[in-house]
Amino acid sequence: MRAVAFWLAPVIGVALLISDSSLAAVSGSGLLKAKQEAEANGFIFETNHDEIVAKAKKEASLRALSNLEPPTARAISEAFKKRYGIDVHAEEITGADAQQRFVLELKGGRVKDWDVMHISADFYNDYEGHKKNFDVLGMATHGVLAIPKGMLDQRKRNVIFATSVFSVVTYNKNHISPDRAPDNWEDFLRPEFKGKKFSVEIRGGVKDLVAMIPAWGLERVLSYSKALAGQEPIWTIGYARSLGAMVAGEMGLAHMINWHSTVRAQQKDPKASLGYKIVEPVPVRLTVADGVTANATHPYAGLLWLEFLATPEAQAIIDKHDPLKSNLYVRGSEVANALSGKKVSVSTPEEADRVPQLMEKVIAAMGFPKVESK
Repeated sequence: MRAVAFWLAPVIGVALLISDSSLAAVSGSGLLKAKQEAEANGFIFETNHDEIVAKAKKEASLRALSNLEPPTARAISEAFKKRYGIDVHAEEITGADAQQRFVLELKGGRVKDWDVMHISADFYNDYEGHKKNFDVLGMATHGVLAIPKGMLDQRKRNVIFATSVFSVVTYNKNHISPDRAPDNWEDFLRPEFKGKKFSVEIRGGVKDLVAMIPAWGLERVLSYSKALAGQEPIWTIGYARSLGAMVAGEMGLAHMINWHSTVRAQQKDPKASLGYKIVEPVPVRLTVADGVTANATHPYAGLLWLEFLATPEAQAIIDKHDPLKSNLYVRGSEVANALSGKKVSVSTPEEADRVPQLMEKVIAAMGFPKVESK
């Protein structure tokens, strides 16, 4: 149902995206052919889910290095153990320095005690040759694993993105009325918003602009980025800075702020002054990538863990403990519900390695803005 001719997913309604993730099993002969093709390409392809579970239970334990918040990882670990009887030790890895150090240890052959690893977007290609060659995509496509295909890297085939984030227009209702707040992204280019009238977050906001390429194409995104810089916005780093300034009444409007960050700020806003609009096409980024390590001691427990991350149970835990960052491809998740029927623009995970290069193009189009303090 989804034809991807370009490196990024086309702009379509979420209902269509989710229906594309159906996991209907194919005939026995089709499954055997898929297994043969996967194995010919060096992948491991299991044809029976019960056998995967049996192998995982025999391994009996799992060690996972995760980018999920510790309370989220603990709750998912407890739910996983309750379902399968497999002990899980999960630790958080966060920050570019820690992730780069892990990659160097991985390449040096010094990582021997992790079954599942977080795959940092900043070093995405550096994990090649260090992941277990499970054909997760193939098994998901043919109904062996219950993972929506949109959550998986279609090219590498063995990386799952557990969460997703999308951005909205955020504003202070005491500074700007809802009817005057932008209804589309081009509204930010109106003359009335020129000259320090809104903020643009450099790192995350630039990633969001890259996520708009499926909807607009690269040239339009670059042209828009240049025009956006011409509006002389307040350049910031970190969503918390813009949201804090808006709650404090120091600023009235922000361009492309994470929805989950906005909702959290709303919940802490004593004056209930913060508002937001979901503007289409909605820029969506898939986040928290995981894969089974090549030398995993418990590889099938790791494979089962990847599948469990895609369950409604695990996604509900993510929404509860790491609020509103569930994956849009999982039916019933908070993100899927929020975006239901809306046009979205999603960067596909299989081209995650190109995002830094495209971010540089967007920043160049903006004229290399510097962070300003208010």
